[in-house]
Amino acid sequence: MWTQWLDRWRQRRENAALARRAIPEALWRRTLKRFAFLPRADTLEGVELRRLTSLFLDRKEFTGAHGLVVTDDMAVAIAAQACLPVLRMGLSAYDDFVGIVVHRGLARVRREIADDDGVVHEYEETLSGETVQGGPVMLSWRDVRSAGAKASQAYNVVIHEFAHVLDMADGVPDGMPRLPLDISPTEWRSTFDEAYLAFCRAVDAGEATVVDPYGASSEDEFFAVTSEAFFVAPEGLLAEHPAVYGLLQRYFKQDHLARLLSSADSRSATAQA
Repeated sequence: MWTQWLDRWRQRRENAALARRAIPEALWRRTLKRFAFLPRADTLEGVELRRLTSLFLDRKEFTGAHGLVVTDDMAVAIAAQACLPVLRMGLSAYDDFVGIVVHRGLARVRREIADDDGVVHEYEETLSGETVQGGPVMLSWRDVRSAGAKASQAYNVVIHEFAHVLDMADGVPDGMPRLPLDISPTEWRSTFDEAYLAFCRAVDAGEATVVDPYGASSEDEFFAVTSEAFFVAPEGLLAEHPAVYGLLQRYFKQDHLARLLSSADSRSATAQA
């Protein structure tokens, strides 16, 4: 009896959130057209993505930096891309933070570092995105907006930063998020370590890579850039790092390459009709 009441209460709360944050049809269609790597509207995955996007908008707080006004178009674009990795996991994976700060373009952040003698040096870093433990997530709108055009380059700042959110869920940004029961930490670490070392050798040798060379800077960045590639350039990731692709497929519980190929076939059939 208690469980049934709790389930009904949760469903009523979710229905109220979906009503508050209902996404207009025209806006949703426009978002899917801009970011072709998202599931089609007429698929079960597309319907679920729209539901999660509305719930995400209801649970998170968007703030524009330096007077930027975050419009509905901007918020939906960010939310839809952020929800793609957790399409099968659910939004609870993002419960540890609330705030999203949006900059017009690249953000300048002041850093401090102490050398071996204890002397503190200050410097400025330019970022397209940043995630800190417990939030907020910072994003450059210029980079978010261009995600559709840059998909073939395996670049997506939203997916990159939200991969960091997943990675930090256990409190340690080490390239290994909380894993489902069918993936052991040993399997994850051995697969990613082998791929990471091979990737670093390729980057050091100046070889062209599908995956962003920035991933060679650390294991947590390698997880973030391979997650980007998994969702926006899966064919390239599969060719370059097949073992990593297979593991991410199991982790995200999605076959994104098959989804994109199916979408391409559907668009081709529609064009020929």
